[in-house]
Amino acid sequence: MRQAYFLTGTDLEVGKSLIATGLLYTAAQSWDLKVLGLKPVIVGSGNDIDRLIAASNVEAPRAYLNPYHFEEAVAPNIAAKGVGQVIDLEHIKYCFDEVRGRADLVIVEGIGGFCAPLNDTQTVADLAALLALPVIVVVGLRQGCLSHTLLTVEAIKARKLPIAGWVANEIERDMVCLSETVTTLKEFLDIPLLGFIRYQDTPDGRKLVKQLAMPD
Repeated sequence: MRQAYFLTGTDLEVGKSLIATGLLYTAAQSWDLKVLGLKPVIVGSGNDIDRLIAASNVEAPRAYLNPYHFEEAVAPNIAAKGVGQVIDLEHIKYCFDEVRGRADLVIVEGIGGFCAPLNDTQTVADLAALLALPVIVVVGLRQGCLSHTLLTVEAIKARKLPIAGWVANEIERDMVCLSETVTTLKEFLDIPLLGFIRYQDTPDGRKLVKQLAMPD
């Protein structure tokens, strides 16, 4: 197996890093694969890249794993402009191409939702299309997620990108009609469900080993 996936979410704060690290830990422990995680763009003081590095079992230069990190926790295009930079998608692709051969499985974690702007003319969707990777969708289970999920899947399909699967991630404790929401999504989506992750007080990707299925 030598595969890479682009992992996106239905919105902000839906657990993309949790699922990305969970997939890396699962592939490494259950399948004995060499794994590597990338987060090309980060805003704010979050430690997403550190978690991905911790879940990886091969090394690569941090500058390739996370070429853009902005301290201001705002939309990435605005954060970059605030410090006089422009997020260059071709540079991100160069970084990805430099490291993808080091691992059997590479997970590229996006930022925000699938259509979040990265610069004045391009979005996360354009980055996914440029990398031309199968997409994994993380669905944050909360009120409003049905429409967000269907719109996200529609946008991915419009760019003719294959969807490897989706993960249902409970991010609101005691969400009303939780099981009914997941059932509705399963009825509407024609893509594999890779896992239904229940709410965690302290999210940790290591807890997801054996809870997540690897895409076919």
